[in-house]
Amino acid sequence: MRSLQTTCFMLAAVFAAPMLTAQEKGIDGRVRSAVKGAVPSLLSLYHDLHRHPEISFQEEKTGEKLAARLRALGFEVETKIGGFGVVGVFRNGAGPTVMLRTDTDALPIKEETGLPFASVETAVDEDGKTVPTMHACGHDMHMTIWSGAAKVLVAMKDAWSGTLVLIGQPAEERGMGATAMIRDGLFKRFPRPDWVFALHVDSELPAGRIGYREGYGMANVDSVDILVKGRGGHGAYPHKALDPVVIAAHIVVQIQTIVSREVPPHEAAVVTVGSIHGGTKHNIIPNEVKLQLTVRSYGDEPRRKLIDSIKRVARHVAQAQGAPDDLLPDVTMNDQFTPSTYNTPALVTPTVAAFRRVFGESAVTRLEPKTWGEDFGQYGRVEPRIPIFMYFLGAQAPEVFEKSLRVGAPLPGLHSSRFAPDAIPTLTTGVRAMVTAVLEQLGNDAKDR
Repeated sequence: MRSLQTTCFMLAAVFAAPMLTAQEKGIDGRVRSAVKGAVPSLLSLYHDLHRHPEISFQEEKTGEKLAARLRALGFEVETKIGGFGVVGVFRNGAGPTVMLRTDTDALPIKEETGLPFASVETAVDEDGKTVPTMHACGHDMHMTIWSGAAKVLVAMKDAWSGTLVLIGQPAEERGMGATAMIRDGLFKRFPRPDWVFALHVDSELPAGRIGYREGYGMANVDSVDILVKGRGGHGAYPHKALDPVVIAAHIVVQIQTIVSREVPPHEAAVVTVGSIHGGTKHNIIPNEVKLQLTVRSYGDEPRRKLIDSIKRVARHVAQAQGAPDDLLPDVTMNDQFTPSTYNTPALVTPTVAAFRRVFGESAVTRLEPKTWGEDFGQYGRVEPRIPIFMYFLGAQAPEVFEKSLRVGAPLPGLHSSRFAPDAIPTLTTGVRAMVTAVLEQLGNDAKDR
């Protein structure tokens, strides 16, 4: 257990501020004071959300909790947008509109953190299976920070003017929630934002730190299925069959050359075969083998080239093994495509400058693009394009992070059954950062910057 002295030191570090102007000291001092006062209620919310996770498209109770918080603050609230999505609107005079998005769903993972508020919940998934559930990607922390930012901004409404739109988005883990809310009229039924912000916890940054990337921050994510066809037969007479296992093996090997030989060295891409299934017995050549791939890219054109190359390789490998036209592989795209997140540089630059003013240069880090995906990018693809920015929030306990650097021990990452953010510094830094981002756009002194 962390000592009281260590905890007090960490809290002091969290609430300490770098050298600021008198005006900035006043605003940031109010923010820090409001955040400090909100910590007990926010921790209670965080523990409750963590203890009672709901998987994608089942976030009904989670949505009700968020809606109740917003209503209590004076937001106009509507629920069940694109499933169990929540939209809250707070109008505070003339000015632009800022949207803050949080994701609300959990994962089908059995928790192994040992926390006193660990989840023991289960759910029935889309396949009818009973599965354990856990907030292993930090969405419970995202929701808590989002709720805390709303509370602080309402308390400080004299310091800004404009409109806040807060959305609680379902089904991020399935890459479908953003599209569902947009199709349900998010940008038509509610004030259209001038800017959209979101954050994501980062298991590879210590708590108290903020990470960012302008431009492509996260990747396109495609799920590709390949059905390799053959003619089954006896394993003792392979010459009388067309073996889909052999064809599938060649496809697995050959698609690795797509990235190494077709993608320019300065571009990033990933093609991974995550699943291969075929056959039932040692001595039976099956009729088919199924492959499941995950494909990662950044721009639209590189994505198209990767997918076209996978189709070409699968077809030509099968032909080289003697497959006739009626037995060429079927290559299909899963409908859970998640587009890359392109953080608008014109929005990133002033926001990061504000983070550095408030938290100090050393607390704000430019990161390499990540190859995991997030459907937040959908909000920036609606025409006319809306500037968006998702930044990253350190979540590891600093002492655990430092030990990992010293001894090379791996850190529990996102989607791990042992992932647990360092709650207080992650929460307080997150709320301050989100409030800072909004005030940079809507603050009464924003026009003078």
